[in-house]
Amino acid sequence: MANVLSYRPKAGEIPTEPGVYRFRDATSRVLYVGKAKNLRARLSNYFAPLHTLHERTRRMVTTASSVEWTVVGNEVEALQLEFTWIKEFDPPFNVMFKDDKSYPYMAITLGEEAPRVLVTRNTKIRGARYFGPYPKKWAVDEVIELMIKAFPIRTCKDSDYKRAMASGKPCFAGQIGRCFGPCSGKVTVEEHHAMVSRFVGFMQNQDRHMVGELVQEMKDASAAQNYELAARRRDQVGALEAVLEKSAVVLRDTVDIDVFSVVHDELAAAVQEFIVRGGRIRGVRGWVVDKELDMSTGELVESILQTVYGEGATPPREVVVPDLPEDATAMEEWLGTLRGTKVRLNAAQRGDKAALLETARQNAAHSLMLYKTRRTADFTARSQALEDIQEALDMAEAPLRMECYDVSHLSGTNIVASMVVFEDGLARKDEYRRFNVPESSDDTDSIYRVLTRRLAYLADGDDATEAGAAIAGESEAMREPEDDVLSDGTVEPTKRRKFAYRPNLLIVDGGQPQVAAAARALRESGVRGIQLAGIAKRLEEIWLPDSDFPVILPRNSEALFLFQRIRDEAHRFAITHQRARRKRDIASVLGEIGGLGPSRVAVLLKHFGSVARLRQASVAEIGEVHGIGPTLAATIHDHLASES
Repeated sequence: MANVLSYRPKAGEIPTEPGVYRFRDATSRVLYVGKAKNLRARLSNYFAPLHTLHERTRRMVTTASSVEWTVVGNEVEALQLEFTWIKEFDPPFNVMFKDDKSYPYMAITLGEEAPRVLVTRNTKIRGARYFGPYPKKWAVDEVIELMIKAFPIRTCKDSDYKRAMASGKPCFAGQIGRCFGPCSGKVTVEEHHAMVSRFVGFMQNQDRHMVGELVQEMKDASAAQNYELAARRRDQVGALEAVLEKSAVVLRDTVDIDVFSVVHDELAAAVQEFIVRGGRIRGVRGWVVDKELDMSTGELVESILQTVYGEGATPPREVVVPDLPEDATAMEEWLGTLRGTKVRLNAAQRGDKAALLETARQNAAHSLMLYKTRRTADFTARSQALEDIQEALDMAEAPLRMECYDVSHLSGTNIVASMVVFEDGLARKDEYRRFNVPESSDDTDSIYRVLTRRLAYLADGDDATEAGAAIAGESEAMREPEDDVLSDGTVEPTKRRKFAYRPNLLIVDGGQPQVAAAARALRESGVRGIQLAGIAKRLEEIWLPDSDFPVILPRNSEALFLFQRIRDEAHRFAITHQRARRKRDIASVLGEIGGLGPSRVAVLLKHFGSVARLRQASVAEIGEVHGIGPTLAATIHDHLASES
């Protein structure tokens, strides 16, 4: 028998947050459900050498074929979710959790003359109303302590109650203020029943209407100068608010909702669905989907709901999402048609549903990270991607070194470019480069100028010397401060060597025009043996020089994923540099003008887009900006004019 399990996840893939994990066999049957304060630390115990494991544990992990986990907010939520799934899936290896009595409940003995609240593991008390289960006894005690502050009811034992009622003397708990039943002598049996009804009503529904009623009573008492009553109502409100905030996993018994959370970037979207029935999470689904670029969260939500419910699933009365789609009303009508009754879409912002949505978001974020980590770190996937690129582009060898270029600007000004490097399918951030580009006519011109500069380093012999001299003589605007030119005009050898590594494949962000500009730079440089390609954002198509039709890679292929990764990394690096440069530009130019603080600088930038456009504006145009008066506008105009 192998000593290492084939499905063992890498340690870095497992989150360190609290959560619940499930082992499944080859038929997807849940074999074991467990909880953990730290998922990574807990799961590592199961993947120790097999001979060191307990016989039962070894049998479970060898029977299983996969493990999955769900992150929750805290350990209490993990315990509650673990119980729910043990009841739901009845896993064969969870023998110690099959007895309901292993979990405590809160019970209100409605069948008694004076009902009391207690903690119990006995679920067969006649006439009792149960709430729970709770993960630990202290969790029930904490809720009861808060609830009796809001709705004081009996807590003493039956023997103490009978003795107190017979003697007319409060029980010991009543004497110390821990019992508020009729035995305390402060309320009648009828008044106590009314308080019990409010206690049960709040525990059952947990809505904020009761909190609102108490707040109003507090205000009325304060207005009537009955400050003692107002203080009691204030304490009751605080206690109920604390109860409402106790759990993001378990909602009130009547809640049937589906919760969808979406975390996405330029390449993919991770979706996490929590299926809540009767206030409990009855199921969790998670998946990653390829997405079109520049899709909003609302658009993704619309697509997800169409996919999930269009495949036959019946929507509940309420669907909680991070953002409403643009046609939310139409979507609600469509979902209502599928259900047969009205369905509400809710973008929860606060309360228990928002907390549950946040828990789903954490799981979605982890899923997306895991998806990218696995695809990037998987040597087999990377090798397949490089082979597929070699075949698709008809290259002589696999592109072991790829460079990608992107241009970023602000409405035609503040133009910068980036170069990112991938070797063996992995980013080499120490080899990234940045370029500052003088005023350019368009993106194609910028691409041509940047690649002309970069390819000059690859010239051989005399060409290399001439290229180095040409680069040393370039305008300062075409260099980055930490780049390759020394004060005496010579090129630093170490910088040149690093910059001179030959790529197998040059990629530009764009379609035919950008590829044509890059091809012209490559042709004029005299450098041979480098493949050129461009990736267009609209349809994720690959363009080659002098080609009338693009290369279409399969949507889910590793080759396209690698193309997207390097393109988006180039875009990110260019944007980061452009923003940093713009901030330096603003700070250095506008920071010298008296009367311009950070807030006014921000308003000016938002209005004009850049210092270059602000410099072209008239005094009247500057004065139109909110917060900039005529005098300050004239000062700004004169200062910028003197700087030109």
